[in-house]
Amino acid sequence: MAKDFSTREDNYAQWYNDLVLKAGLAENSAVRGCMVIKPYGYSIWEKMQGALDTMFKDSGHVNAYFPLFIPKSFFSREASHVEGFAKECAVVTHYRLKNAADGSGIVVDEDAKLEEELIIRPTSETIIWDTYRNWIQSYRDLPILVNQWANVVRWEMRTRLFLRTAEFLWQEGHTAHATEQEAIQEAMMILDIYADFAEKWMALPVLKGRKSPNERFAGAVDTYCIEALMQDGKALQAGTSHFLGQNFAKAFDVKFLSKDNRLEYVWATSWGVSTRLMGALIMAHSDDHGLVLPPRLAPVQVVIVPIYKKAEELEAISQRAKAILESLKKRGISVRYDDRDTFKPGWKFTEYEFKGVPLRLAIGPRDMENNTVEVARRDTLEKEVFSIIDIETRIEHLLEQIQNNMYQKALAFRESNTFTVNTWDEFVAQLDREGGFILAHWDGTPETEQAIKEETKATIRTIPFDAPEEKGKCIYSGKPSSQRVVFARAY
Repeated sequence: MAKDFSTREDNYAQWYNDLVLKAGLAENSAVRGCMVIKPYGYSIWEKMQGALDTMFKDSGHVNAYFPLFIPKSFFSREASHVEGFAKECAVVTHYRLKNAADGSGIVVDEDAKLEEELIIRPTSETIIWDTYRNWIQSYRDLPILVNQWANVVRWEMRTRLFLRTAEFLWQEGHTAHATEQEAIQEAMMILDIYADFAEKWMALPVLKGRKSPNERFAGAVDTYCIEALMQDGKALQAGTSHFLGQNFAKAFDVKFLSKDNRLEYVWATSWGVSTRLMGALIMAHSDDHGLVLPPRLAPVQVVIVPIYKKAEELEAISQRAKAILESLKKRGISVRYDDRDTFKPGWKFTEYEFKGVPLRLAIGPRDMENNTVEVARRDTLEKEVFSIIDIETRIEHLLEQIQNNMYQKALAFRESNTFTVNTWDEFVAQLDREGGFILAHWDGTPETEQAIKEETKATIRTIPFDAPEEKGKCIYSGKPSSQRVVFARAY
């Protein structure tokens, strides 16, 4: 199954693309820059979606849905917002097609031109805040804690499956609050939820911090983020939460009557993660044998493969395998028994290894005699023979070990690829040698940040919340700096 599969060392970008295609996660569609998420890939996204949706609802949020189409005039109301998204917007100008008079094909019907052009949703702040104006009159109407699961369109010129496509899936939360402090607390709470999900479900260690002004969301007062490190030394932004201040409330005239009977503008947040997390999951854990999936997100956590030559052997093995299968299911473990006779066991082993199934159980005639099962771990590729006595408890514990081992391995990788530099020469050399997270002093100006980006393609990924105060000199300008920030080249 992994034949003609690139390695990470030979060509990391090709390895990633091969993996997405050959593991049946997604493929390019007929529409340039768009993708088809295949059933196996979508089942992983559904697990992500389910876990996050529960976390949102447990923290008081509810789901709603808002239109895909946004009047063009809405974007002009918040200046920095329109500036940030203008180059990525897809615009609907007509609502009907007709046959060309000369028989050359289908053309736009100029008589069906829209009175106002519509933007296909790149993000929903504008349409939602226009809606909130009708929902909010009094402090009693606050807070509004709404999330939506949706698709968005951002017209990317250079695309890569999951990481950057013209259309992608995501969730976007949009909340309204009576006070500035409530809104900031909301944005920070959501960032904690994202970090918790990344670390406990994706087995992905992340840095939490604040974005620099150059990297801040268009229209936000402050953007908080989680950043992860991929195996090629590049960073990936895994989630963002934005404190919007009163910018959108003022743009759409959303006011409320406060407890002291004063008319005030609402305070806002927005936050989101997308199918880009699929790319992070692949690049953080997978190897040259294929996918490596953390058990908590694996569509199939355990697969059981029978090994036999005769029909009567299969019948006896199946009875034992199905008993194990049912007992594992009762413990909430997703398990598959693969007794297909169209493929040999060796082919199945390779397939499930390539697709990242965390545990593979093999049962043959000798196992039947000895009351054992061969267990293979995907994360370490180790095999071990287990007694079938209390096999369910051992499998349960082993899945937990795999989840934790994957996190610890990714954490060790990040720590060994985090570097401190003090000069420009050290900075450039480190970027070109290994990449990674680079801790360096910055003078705090957008001009310096932009100059560094133009010369090296590295950006400030985050200003860590837990970064200690440390006096130093900016690596680029030599001006004073009070703390180090995290630079990296990024996806």
